Amino acid sequence: MRMRKKRNLEPRMAACAEILLARGKPCKNLKEAAENYRAVLDMGTVFGNDGPVELEIGCGNGAFIAELARRNPHVNFLALEVCTNVILTAMERTLREGIPNVRFLNIPAEIAECYLAEGSVRAIYLNFSTPLPGSTHERQRLTSPRFLRIYAKLLAQGGKIVQKTDSAPFFDYSLAQFGANGFEVREVTRDLHASEWAAENIVTEYEANFMAQGKPICRLVAVKLKERSD
Repeated sequence: MRMRKKRNLEPRMAACAEILLARGKPCKNLKEAAENYRAVLDMGTVFGNDGPVELEIGCGNGAFIAELARRNPHVNFLALEVCTNVILTAMERTLREGIPNVRFLNIPAEIAECYLAEGSVRAIYLNFSTPLPGSTHERQRLTSPRFLRIYAKLLAQGGKIVQKTDSAPFFDYSLAQFGANGFEVREVTRDLHASEWAAENIVTEYEANFMAQGKPICRLVAVKLKERSD
């Protein structure tokens, strides 16, 4: 079901301009943008410091990135979300709660490299991405080979991707794709809340709903391997 457009959307977006770095498609289509458009952001200028940068893709209502930023005040965080209706909630939360180290990208993940420099990101978070079952939608999954190629460009050497999902089939698919596309998979669990990583976990809204339904949460960390010189 299509989400109803928020009341006064554009004035409210304008009120968040100070933390919104990019919005929409800069070119006619995503392929053209990904190949030809570059407006790379200087993170030192954006945040006013030279701290490490971490990125959440699909930030939803912003609860996860807000808590992560509070726990790590010396890290700079980017939150990417394609849906304007959704990212508005996250941005308004950030401003309301006075969180200084989060900025937003209201763009498709396919064009993240138009704005982010190669090797500029220390970690990427994928929290409960849509599994998109069926072979016809494979290219749209956020752990498909085409997205992993983008992440590999954005990540610094030794950078990591942290994925959480309630979908076991999607988790299995992701495990296979990470292993086949230049990542080493670590810290794998199929029941996060019964694992050694439970204490440090930030529970998202989706996650709380899944837990209430008795669904175990799968989690992994995929580390970018050193590229071969040959």
